[in-house]
Amino acid sequence: MTRFKVGYLVGSLAAASINRKLALALARLAPDELELSEIPYRDLPLYSYDFDPDYPPVARAFKAAITASDAILFVTPEYNRSIPGPLKNAIDWASRPYGTNAFARKPAAVIGASPGSIGTAVAQQHLKSVLGFCNAPLMNSPEAYIQFTPGLITDEGEVTVASTGEFLTNFMAEFAGFIGRVYTVLPRGQ
Repeated sequence: MTRFKVGYLVGSLAAASINRKLALALARLAPDELELSEIPYRDLPLYSYDFDPDYPPVARAFKAAITASDAILFVTPEYNRSIPGPLKNAIDWASRPYGTNAFARKPAAVIGASPGSIGTAVAQQHLKSVLGFCNAPLMNSPEAYIQFTPGLITDEGEVTVASTGEFLTNFMAEFAGFIGRVYTVLPRGQ
C-alpha cells in the first residue's frame, strides 16, 4: 500500500475554529494510506515580491512543508463570501516567485464548515479558482459543505453524528483514491 503525506491548512487562525475541529476529525477518519499533518502559517508576514530574492525563514519553512507533502487538504471557513485573507496570503507565499510554485501538480481537496446552511460553498469556489491557477489538480467530487451545529465534532475531533462521520470517512477515502490517480498520471518528481 502506497502511503501519502497530506499537509492540511486550516483557513481560520482562531484556536477554537470549527474548521480546526473538522480538520482533526478528518485526520481521525482518514484511511491508513493517508498521513495528515497541519502546516501552520500564522507567522507569515504579508507577501510582497520584495521578498522574492530572499524569503524570510518562516516563509522558506512553510514553502518547504508544502513541497514535502504529497497532497494538500484545505479546511476553510467563509469570510465575507470568500476565503480568509491569511489563507490567501499563505497560498501566495507558496506559489511565488514565478517558476517556483509549490502547488504545481500537487493533488488538492477543499472542504469547509460553517454555521450557515450553505457551509462555505462560495469560499470553496473562490479557493478552487485560485488553486486552479496554481496548477494544483483538484478533487471536484464529492463536494463537502458542512453545516456545523454545536456538538457536531468534539474538541478532540470525534464526530458525534453517524451520518456526518460516514460522509467525512467517504470524503477522505475519495481523496486517497484521487491522490493515487493523480500520481498514476503525473508521477512524483516530474
